[in-house]
Amino acid sequence: MLAKQRVLIIDDEKTNLKILSDILRDEVEIVLAKNGPQGIRKAGEFAPDLILLDVVMQDMDGFEVISHLKHDAATCAIPVIFITSLGDVSHEEKGLLLGACDYIQKPFHAAVVLARIKLHLQLARQRVMLEKLANIDPLTSVANRRRYDEVMHREWRVAMRNKSELSLVMVDIDNFKQFNDRHGHAIGDKILQEVAMQLLAQLKRPRDLVARYGGEEFVILLPEINKKGSIDVMESCRRAIEALQLEKPYSESRHKVTVSIGGVTCQPSMNTRPEDALKLADDMLYLAKHQGKNRVLWFGEEQGVIQHDNSSPNGTVG
Repeated sequence: MLAKQRVLIIDDEKTNLKILSDILRDEVEIVLAKNGPQGIRKAGEFAPDLILLDVVMQDMDGFEVISHLKHDAATCAIPVIFITSLGDVSHEEKGLLLGACDYIQKPFHAAVVLARIKLHLQLARQRVMLEKLANIDPLTSVANRRRYDEVMHREWRVAMRNKSELSLVMVDIDNFKQFNDRHGHAIGDKILQEVAMQLLAQLKRPRDLVARYGGEEFVILLPEINKKGSIDVMESCRRAIEALQLEKPYSESRHKVTVSIGGVTCQPSMNTRPEDALKLADDMLYLAKHQGKNRVLWFGEEQGVIQHDNSSPNGTVG
């Protein structure tokens, strides 16, 4: 069952707020704002699926409100329907040029209001679904590289502003090509899916991100966490993947699924770039591969390379 969508109504006339609320209350979750500044604040706070905005309001009119909404990254994508009693075509043109998706005329006709709002809510739901699909790797159902790039640059800016630490991690499935050649691509795809799910299961915080970087490589972003905490998380990932039980007959072979992990913890600044941090993590992954696989290697400015190896390299064959 789909959750109710949320509609924000911004109008300085109590009568209009009541009429629209009565029309919509059985269809959507309603948030009310009695003036422009309050509407802008609530748009950012409640992230509605649709905004109904009166054109004529005291102090701040609808045109000024929509300009604020469209210039804020947090609210710019929210569709806005103008409510107006103005019959001037130039006003309608101005609103559409500012980013409104439709107009509802006063006096209200309940059936027309409901039909227009349902249409735009359906379009909003479809847009969200398409955005999610565009950000998800279709095989593993984790984030794709495009989504990683978006989140990485956002978290980098947040870390710079807060002067907080951030960890970047590269994960690669050991001997994946040989495993694919021996068991077939269908089983290889299954391994990719299971590894992705195990990585996801170990990331407990809402802002942690795992994304498929390409092939059998994954990238993990851990915001606001120190080096020790990051290493502990990735050791949990390594152990969980090593403990994977393959379906027969593959579980009866000597092949075992393991991963090599390279990471770096840094404090972003104006003199550093996400690409530089990712390169350091990739360098640590390269070393992990060449030191026997199935291990976590970390880069630290003061201590150099930190190695966590709780398994025998000789046991890593797949």
